[in-house]
Amino acid sequence: MSLAIRGAVASEAGGWSIGDGASGLGYLQSYLPGGGESFVKALILIADGFEDLEMFYPWYRLREEGIEVKVAAPSGHRITGQHGYQMVPDTPIRELNPSEYDLLLIPGGASPEQLRLREEAVDVARTFMDEDRRVAAIGRGIQLLISAGALSGRRATCAAALRDDLRAAGGVYLDEATVTDGNLSTCRCSTDLPDFCRQLLASSGSRT
Repeated sequence: MSLAIRGAVASEAGGWSIGDGASGLGYLQSYLPGGGESFVKALILIADGFEDLEMFYPWYRLREEGIEVKVAAPSGHRITGQHGYQMVPDTPIRELNPSEYDLLLIPGGASPEQLRLREEAVDVARTFMDEDRRVAAIGRGIQLLISAGALSGRRATCAAALRDDLRAAGGVYLDEATVTDGNLSTCRCSTDLPDFCRQLLASSGSRT
């Protein structure tokens, strides 16, 4: 027996599973090369052990604003977060075409540590940063950007345990809830998500 709630499925075995719920296409004003354009597709990269709140909070908020959101993982199989919530990815990372997306979101947890060992995931992050596309990293999500060699001279925040890693990668660590530096937006931890999502959407010209 299972209970379906707005695309989420809770089973008697425990935990939650989020299926491939489609969202409408939206148009939000965003910082993009050329200026004045709108981002219409967002990409979230995750692996097993993702921090559940850091994944689902912005996932829902973006979809509420009409943005099409796709989730990619190392494989197309169901993956599980740190607290038992599950997600069925839309596509394996190896099949991604970064040029089809305008925003990259990297949740934290144990997921980034796995992603940074996958060259295809590192390549996606590096491509977004090199092409000045919008990138948002939460908590430990900064690890993937460190492995991409994309933080030299950039101001950012992250999980406190990674502040020295950020500095070693040439970045400037700021102990703040959220930090925006050009195309890069970072969030310190899950408790800062309300401010982070509000800022992310406000800078996109969206209602909040």
